[in-house]
Amino acid sequence: MIQSLCTKEEIIRRNSDMVYKCAFSMLKNQMDAEDIHQEVFLKYIKKEITFECKEHEKAWFLRVTVNSCKNHWKRAWNRRVSSFSTEQEPSYEMSNPQENELLELVGRLPRKYRMVIHLFYYEELSIEEISKITGGKPSTVRTWLTRARGKLKEMAVDL
Repeated sequence: MIQSLCTKEEIIRRNSDMVYKCAFSMLKNQMDAEDIHQEVFLKYIKKEITFECKEHEKAWFLRVTVNSCKNHWKRAWNRRVSSFSTEQEPSYEMSNPQENELLELVGRLPRKYRMVIHLFYYEELSIEEISKITGGKPSTVRTWLTRARGKLKEMAVDL
C-alpha cells in the first residue's frame, strides 16, 4: 500500500506542472487554474487507474484537464460573472523575455485556439492526439491550429 502511495505521489509530481500550465493557458486566471489543478488530481486519487505507459498517463491528465476547463466555462457562475480585472498576470514565466511575450500573445487568443496551441507546441502532441483529447476531428484541430498561427502572426506584427 505504501508503494502505491509513493507511485501516486511520483505521478502527481511528474504531471503537476503540465496540468497547471495547461489549465492556466486555457483559463488565463491563476486561481481558476489552481482550482482545476486540484480538481484533476483529486479525480486521479479517487479513481483507481493504472497507466499503460507514460504517454497514456500524459494523455489522461491532459484530457481530464481540458474537460475540467470546459466544465468550468459551462458553469452558470462563470457565464454570468465578469472578471474584476481584464489583465491577468502570468503565474509562471518562460526562460527568456521573447518566450514570455509569446506566452502573452497566446493568452490573448480565443479559448479553442489557446488550447490547441498549448497542446501542440508546449505539450508537443500530434494533431491526432489533440483531437482525441479535445474530442474534435483532426481536420478541425488542423483548422484551429492554422487560424491560431495566423492570429498570432497578426498580433506579432502589431507589436
